Amino acid sequence: MTIYLALENQPLLSKVGNQFFSFNFLPVLPLTTLSILTLRPDQRRWGFAQMGTAQRPLQRVPGLRFQKLLGSGAGGFGALPNLRRYGFMAVWDDEAAAQAFFDGHPLWQQYRQRTTALWTARLAPIKAHGLWDGQTPFDYATEPSAPDEPVLVLTRASIRLLKTPRFWRYVAPVSATIADAPGVRAAIGLGELPVVRQATVSLWESARAMQDYAYRSEKHKEVIRLTRQEDWYGEELFARFRVLGTEGVWDGRNPLG
Repeated sequence: MTIYLALENQPLLSKVGNQFFSFNFLPVLPLTTLSILTLRPDQRRWGFAQMGTAQRPLQRVPGLRFQKLLGSGAGGFGALPNLRRYGFMAVWDDEAAAQAFFDGHPLWQQYRQRTTALWTARLAPIKAHGLWDGQTPFDYATEPSAPDEPVLVLTRASIRLLKTPRFWRYVAPVSATIADAPGVRAAIGLGELPVVRQATVSLWESARAMQDYAYRSEKHKEVIRLTRQEDWYGEELFARFRVLGTEGVWDGRNPLG
């Protein structure tokens, strides 16, 4: 006869005869996703409108604990918007909640029908510091990563209005060079608001390649120094993620495919 004992916050115990056996269950972890969407040319107006109208249905999605619908810059990193390309970054209670949204939510199905390309990455934070609208959305524990695994890097900031000319003079050109850096598979500039709320997303073949760029690029190090010295940001966040999996295409290919 087998008897199971469930104790609060303890492993499940199974008694077989006079012996107890312990079973440890893996915890259900949150999941972060990033989607890059490219709309059909005739859907520019619809896509731009969603930056406002999509917020209400997104706020009601079960299991969606944090989300940002993001515009992109012309040419990848420009100050002017690219009205065909958008990003959607989200943190879910678990993978099941994410899958339910991507498989069947009416809003996401509308996006699918109006896009020419759609790419989604499943992510787990390695390291994150800073705030995004006063929140720490990526502050949850995951497994450590290996230095040769692909990583996705997010840098995001709210730029002080009086500092925007300096930001765009120095940061934008450096951000644009990331796309051509050794080891970069894809990169894009995203933002919540034009000019003043900006983010850069870069996908690297390995953490080692990312660190080589960060420590060896003199222009990158100069921009970091200026942001601290001149206090450009009212709020900022840096996060590095393991790439758990990807699907779809970005600029005609899966960057990690």
